[in-house]
Amino acid sequence: MSNSSAKKVAFAAFIGTTIEWYDFYIYALASVLIFGQLFFPDDNQFVQILGSFATFAVGFLSRPLGALLFGHIGDRLGRKKSLITTLILMGCATTCVGLLPSYQQAGILSPILLVTLRILQGIAVGGEWGGAVLMTNEHAPKGLKNFFSSFAQWGSPAGNILALLVFSYIIRSPIAELINSGYWRIPFLASSILLIIGIIARVTLTESPVFIESCKKQANLKQDSIPIIEVLKKSTPLLILSIGANVLSFSGIFSNTLMIGYTTIALGIEDKIIVDALFWIAIVHFVVQPFIAYFSEKYSATRFLICSAILAMGSVFLLFPIIQLGTKNSFIIGISLNVICYSGFYGVIAGYLSRVFPTRIRYTGLSISYQGCAAIFGSLIPMIGAYIIYTYKAFWIPLALFYCCLALISIICIYLLNRYHYYDE
Repeated sequence: MSNSSAKKVAFAAFIGTTIEWYDFYIYALASVLIFGQLFFPDDNQFVQILGSFATFAVGFLSRPLGALLFGHIGDRLGRKKSLITTLILMGCATTCVGLLPSYQQAGILSPILLVTLRILQGIAVGGEWGGAVLMTNEHAPKGLKNFFSSFAQWGSPAGNILALLVFSYIIRSPIAELINSGYWRIPFLASSILLIIGIIARVTLTESPVFIESCKKQANLKQDSIPIIEVLKKSTPLLILSIGANVLSFSGIFSNTLMIGYTTIALGIEDKIIVDALFWIAIVHFVVQPFIAYFSEKYSATRFLICSAILAMGSVFLLFPIIQLGTKNSFIIGISLNVICYSGFYGVIAGYLSRVFPTRIRYTGLSISYQGCAAIFGSLIPMIGAYIIYTYKAFWIPLALFYCCLALISIICIYLLNRYHYYDE
């Protein structure tokens, strides 16, 4: 595969995942800042907070369904078809969130519609990540697979930057004014414009050469076999360890959503300050991740991932003392230290795990491992983190230890996973 073709696919994966993660992050930010008051009864703050975080968690719980559906499509009909469909589904669902009535306007129908659209978002993301990673990895030249796979991961900080840019401007108005004026709808409706850009980028791609070659080899086999059944029958240990290896990938929730909660609730900082700080932190993540991913090619991926996770564990004990200074600059410096260590892990884990499963079930195996982890840990992290914040307030040690437990799970699973054979076809 030529470098020019690999670069084109990497760019398309980056654009597509940027849009997907933009949609994801604007929902995450809105769930913390706006949705409680907008879609739930205004006479009970606890219900507002719990309902808002619960709808956020629902998106993670629905991801395995997307992994099953689009994993099957990707393994049987092609990576490209699956990726175009996930992008359309995500863009349409997010745009429709911007058209929803508030609880005051539609009563209980409002949160029901919100949850329905959140489920569709989760299904779309469930199929997106595995396909984007595989398209870049399977087009990439030898010796640069981790680097090219990181372009799919690069969409996460890029989408975060776009989401924070929009919200840093919008939340300068009082929440009541945002709700009454309808300005909160702008980030969601803007997704329709990004959707068009993403579709144009993806329809011009060629199908994965690795997938095409695999189809030729499998021509004489039964085509009615179900990929997920084969994954469960033949690759269950790989699947379980891959789920565990992905845990630290979701610590981005820690440095974004939970940090908003910690600084506003425990430290009493205005949400505008932390959102502005998170924008510059996302810039740091965006800048350093491709360089770290390229640098990682010089070393064993297993060792690099474990070292990155250990550094991330250590950095969290610097993060909290620094941000407790309570200034915007202290937030940027403290959280950036953690994000730099985390970005090394996040940028490499995709390429590492994309070679665990054989090609004929690779989309399904990779997607289920990532989205299964999302359903379990992605939904639990904000809930457990919120409980720790409300219980211990400014006492940050329990929250830091919680982060270390997440990193330790990934370290153990990556160490064990390295003992298994890789299907690097």
